Amino acid sequence: MRIKLVVGLGNPGKEYEKTRHNMGFRVLDKVAEKLNISNWKQRDGALYFDTYVGFSKVLFLKPQEYINLSGDVMIKFVKFFDIDIDDIFIVSDDLDIPIGTIKLKEKGSSGGHNGLKNIEKNLKTQNFKRIKIGISNDKTKDTKDYVLSKFSKEEELELKKVIDTASDAVLGSLEHPFTDMMNKYNTRVKQS
Repeated sequence: MRIKLVVGLGNPGKEYEKTRHNMGFRVLDKVAEKLNISNWKQRDGALYFDTYVGFSKVLFLKPQEYINLSGDVMIKFVKFFDIDIDDIFIVSDDLDIPIGTIKLKEKGSSGGHNGLKNIEKNLKTQNFKRIKIGISNDKTKDTKDYVLSKFSKEEELELKKVIDTASDAVLGSLEHPFTDMMNKYNTRVKQS
């Protein structure tokens, strides 16, 4: 039986919980809430749960190493469960997308995201599906400091909606063709 894998990217630990780099974790937490899952299990350097979404068995994974080692953790699950590249979905933050926006992509470069770089290195391909959540960018700050900073109160209000939408996009992608989901979610522009 084919197993699908959804990996949310972030940094473990309380101090990183609400930082910009932890959007992948936050979206997976919302997915778990929608699926009524409260007990994450621990294995091979990750928090995870598995369940059925539609007719698919799905493994949801939050690597518990720093974000730049996400692929090192993920590859253990890919190998153990013999997961096909076509069945891998990565949820991450993206500096080049405005806050309040998500973007689904079938493949592409890491765009400088160290978590995605490490996943590419481990999978030996860029052809994996991504669900990216915009965190905007502040060119006046060092990128490393910016992605580890927390959101403002105003941004947090906007994030509630986008996290909810992104979690719907994740669940939809597990049951419907990814191109359909791209058409559905990539056309949404930020409301002013």
